[in-house]
Amino acid sequence: MSDYENLLDNVYTNLPDKIKSEERFETPKFDSFIEGNKTIIKNFEAVVSTLRREKDFLMKFLTKELAVPISIAGERLILQRKVQPTLLNKKLEEFVKEYVVCKVCGKPDTNIQTSKGMKELVCEACGGRHSIE
Repeated sequence: MSDYENLLDNVYTNLPDKIKSEERFETPKFDSFIEGNKTIIKNFEAVVSTLRREKDFLMKFLTKELAVPISIAGERLILQRKVQPTLLNKKLEEFVKEYVVCKVCGKPDTNIQTSKGMKELVCEACGGRHSIE
């Protein structure tokens, strides 16, 4: 083995486990609080940006799943009733599983395309396609 290979092996053996992880995508979490009868998600814009989805698409999903009227104020999302943070994050994980992560390779490198009136989740990594509602 050359000196370069020895040095490279040394670097890999000394890397912390977190860096060695194959997983490069973590589902973001909503940062929310309850104010009176409303629940406010402070980091809605950041979550949407991380997931690379339209705000309206995630809002429609949350409205349907939580049966609650929703409005947006700046970077915040306002739900018109009290919703526990654990339930919000559970629904976000369901959204990611259904509309972000590829069903074939499991990577988050997807986008939503519409053709002939049908929506498809198209993976940029493996080329996989999956129809969605």
